[in-house]
Amino acid sequence: MLWWLILIVYILATIDTRKSGFFIQERVGKDGKLFKVIKIRTMRDIPNVNTTVTRENDPRITRLGRFWRKTKIDELPQLINVLLGQMSFVGPRPDVPGFADQLTGPDRIILTVRPGITGPATLRFRNEEQLLAQQDDPEAYNREVIWPEKVRLNREYVENYSFRQDIKYIFQTLFG
Repeated sequence: MLWWLILIVYILATIDTRKSGFFIQERVGKDGKLFKVIKIRTMRDIPNVNTTVTRENDPRITRLGRFWRKTKIDELPQLINVLLGQMSFVGPRPDVPGFADQLTGPDRIILTVRPGITGPATLRFRNEEQLLAQQDDPEAYNREVIWPEKVRLNREYVENYSFRQDIKYIFQTLFG
């Protein structure tokens, strides 16, 4: 039902960023298998800036991109990943190689489920870019504070799975 909106946003993002309107990035999925997540491109390339940590007011984010991110419209193409069976609506967010594939011990339970578009960690860190913008070393803060808390929340989600909670996460995502 949302294909028309994805198409319009794709075209606008292509014009805005002067690249393909889809941003495709390798992520770690169920059982540690890599897959390509599809999102709307919200950033342009800036020479010598190559971090996966994005802060509020990041100069790479375009004006339209800020709107797509704020409204979560940039996440809509992930519905394609859901249709392909690579993701679900609710679950731990898929992370880039170098994080999720480094999980050890009991934390590896996170990799036993399909990653989701939304979930408890996504909702808890809805303002992650603002939080990172307040840090002197955002990459270290992400690695030492945010990532461990996301792992804890995602592990708790998997260990205490509830369809009722999934419905609650979907409503919180859509309606705040």
